[in-house]
Amino acid sequence: MHAMQYEFTLPADHDMDVIRSRVARVGHLLDGWDGLGTKAYLLRERGVHGSPVNQYGPFYLWNTMEGMNAFLWGGAFQGPVNDFGRPRVRQWTGLAYAEGGAADSPARLAVRRRQPVPDGVELAAFMADAANETERLATRDGAVLTAAAVDTHAWELVHFSLWTHDTPKTEGDVYQVLHLSAPGRGALPRGRQW
Repeated sequence: MHAMQYEFTLPADHDMDVIRSRVARVGHLLDGWDGLGTKAYLLRERGVHGSPVNQYGPFYLWNTMEGMNAFLWGGAFQGPVNDFGRPRVRQWTGLAYAEGGAADSPARLAVRRRQPVPDGVELAAFMADAANETERLATRDGAVLTAAAVDTHAWELVHFSLWTHDTPKTEGDVYQVLHLSAPGRGALPRGRQW
């Protein structure tokens, strides 16, 4: 599993219904994308769920590098680049994935929590704790799915989760889920990734 996210921060007075309309129009285009586990089309709106910004920030869980590369270099990514400019694309190597108790329900919110991997920690234990946290989150009421991944260049851990309700059961940046493409969700490897 490989995680990926890019974000477009928009002006404070931006009409976020433009983003909602865009996702309603094009979101289905990745519903059958080869190599994609899930793509959550995510929106943060200034003043909603504590967000200080208006932001469009889709989050991906990839089953294959070929699928991710086909998206980035095969033309599909050019659409958002043309509309919003070229963003910095973050990538993390998968640590763990779990389906939640509400896996068959539609996701309403997503939570992304990024944290540094502290200097001096024993890496095996730290990553095992992150994998265990993924499993714990999946048992909470309303959890659709949970994942953890790490960027070993920046030494950053990311926890990502989808929820059925409007009150997240974990801390982090809260996003509204506008659409979920999940052509390869069933193929995402469960549990710890090592």
